[in-house]
Amino acid sequence: MSDISTPESTARIDQIVKSNDIVLFMKGTALFPQCGFSSRAVAILDRLGAKYETVDVLQDPEIRQGIKQYSDWPTVPQLYVKGEFVGGSDIMMEMFESGELQQMLGAEA
Repeated sequence: MSDISTPESTARIDQIVKSNDIVLFMKGTALFPQCGFSSRAVAILDRLGAKYETVDVLQDPEIRQGIKQYSDWPTVPQLYVKGEFVGGSDIMMEMFESGELQQMLGAEA
């Protein structure tokens, strides 16, 4: 597997990010997260009652690698709100605890 994302995978990621108000790139699904960080990210969004889409990076190696380059962020999960990269589960938790995430999601949640 290459460490370089393809133009096709970048275009797919861009389309997903721009066509969903809230999207979480994660390992597994919202019902069955495959890592603790993804599980925590889902729990935060569910706690806020947010309507969001998920993308299971384990199902697509190109997306799994490409999302890291798309955001210039080395890990998954990754949260995007209205096309903007927010961060991973640690940043989501900090923003949740400070109330900043609730404000950001206020219009959708």
